[in-house]
Amino acid sequence: MTNISTTTLTMKREFNVQPERVFDAWLNPLMMKKWFFTLEGTNKVAQNDARVGGTWEIVDHRGGKDYRAVGEYLEIDPPNKIVFTFKMPQFSELQDIITVELKETSAGCEMTFTQLIHVEEEENWTAADLEKALGEYHDGSEHGWNLMFMGLKELVETGSISYKG
Repeated sequence: MTNISTTTLTMKREFNVQPERVFDAWLNPLMMKKWFFTLEGTNKVAQNDARVGGTWEIVDHRGGKDYRAVGEYLEIDPPNKIVFTFKMPQFSELQDIITVELKETSAGCEMTFTQLIHVEEEENWTAADLEKALGEYHDGSEHGWNLMFMGLKELVETGSISYKG
């Protein structure tokens, strides 16, 4: 039996728009395909069934390969909270849990993003190996989300994303 360890990534972002606008960007396929694990120019699939128990799927084409991300919605509370699973089946069957919480501020809204990252331990790992792997998954995820959240901010505040990936 394989051991699974977890690490938690938490990030906060401010947006100069109402929470509803950011909430929509997480659930509207036309908006998702511009920033969520993909860019409009490389997106092949952006679809979802935005209800509890419904699923979502993104397919991005990069470097001659298709990358597929899928999940299921566990909680949808407009415009305050979305909880969903996330996995990329070509890399792992493990599912992460992502929680997005939005709250109104005087300038717009604040988003708190939390990802519970699951890491499969290799057979001969020491505690140091595990710590290193958890750190790499955490930092790699944080780097990826940083880039996505820049796109998300531009999308919700200006209506488009100007850079090309």
